[in-house]
Amino acid sequence: MSSPDPTRPLEGRVALVTGAGRGIGRAEALALAAAGARVVVNDLGGAEGGVGSSQGPAQDVAQEIREAGGEAVANTDSVAEWASAQRVVASAVESFGRLDIVVNNAGIVRHQMIEEIDEADFDATIAVNLKGTFAICRHAIPVLRAGGYGRIINTASNQWAAPIGNAHYAASKGGVTSLTYDLAFELQPDGITVNAVAPFALTRMTADAGARDADLQARGLMGATRAAVKEPRADPSLVAPMVVYLASDAAAEISGRVFRVGGPKIGIYGHPSEERTVFRDETDGPWPYDQLAALLPRTLLAGGASRAPHLR
Repeated sequence: MSSPDPTRPLEGRVALVTGAGRGIGRAEALALAAAGARVVVNDLGGAEGGVGSSQGPAQDVAQEIREAGGEAVANTDSVAEWASAQRVVASAVESFGRLDIVVNNAGIVRHQMIEEIDEADFDATIAVNLKGTFAICRHAIPVLRAGGYGRIINTASNQWAAPIGNAHYAASKGGVTSLTYDLAFELQPDGITVNAVAPFALTRMTADAGARDADLQARGLMGATRAAVKEPRADPSLVAPMVVYLASDAAAEISGRVFRVGGPKIGIYGHPSEERTVFRDETDGPWPYDQLAALLPRTLLAGGASRAPHLR
């Protein structure tokens, strides 16, 4: 179903974008539509912390796509509940007869240090960011398999790579990354690719990032060096072209990868792997403590490896 028009590589495809009412998701939905896809614009319409709902954001983006000559429908179901996530997927089939592309962008953030997080904060963050991504994949994959085509693009974060605060958010996005790796392997025989983008852009979630960083520095929780290397956040539309590419036929051989995308930059993260190993004869039983204490600093942990790269 590849299009001969290079400006519309997704002609004939149907895409679902969650969290598409604002920010990065909105930019992705608009870009996918401009590339020829018919789009389901899903957004509960809540605040960045996951509170409240409104039909307006999803409907506004769907209308914007239609006014530009594209095809789109709005869906305002929550991704955080199993049955409603199923309705999100069903809306694509009911509206357009198929589903080819799934962009899991819906997410919330509550800016908190670990001692400020209570059980409700944790549960809400995991429910939207991780369970929501999982639930949409769970209900969409049978549809993609039946259609013989599939592109899943999840939204990760570099929060797990260089975190300061928001441990519940980091845990949820780390889970999304692991889910991406697993599904890429599981769906490889079906020709369905699964990738993730870790975006950086100026959105509702990041609008006060400068003020929060200044507060962290004032409290002695962030050093000047760490603050200086943080990437400047640009327009969300600069994330969208990579999503269009990953959704296209041109990316058929790309799967199980996580890309850092935003501003003028596209990067790729390495897949976790063992850096070094030490062995012991299995007949000798468990490692004695004194041997570990003597061996590890001069082997696995030598050369500054005792701290993760972002802590060095």
